[in-house]
Amino acid sequence: MGAHDVGAYVAHTGTDVYGPGKVIGADGEWRRVRFVYFVATIAVRDLRTASAQEEGQVRAWLTQKAVRHGGQW
Repeated sequence: MGAHDVGAYVAHTGTDVYGPGKVIGADGEWRRVRFVYFVATIAVRDLRTASAQEEGQVRAWLTQKAVRHGGQW
């Protein structure tokens, strides 16, 4: 799996307004990302691999959502 494939933990290269996120879809050079604060479609060039701390934030957020709402996030 590549750094920006579905399931990868990522962050935006230029802003932290989105928070870290997880790639949930791919279409060519675009990735659909479930960020902690938003869902957005972002160009691959504007994403970087999340740090271990950022990945931990996303994993904790997803766990909280799953407990609260059930299902897969």
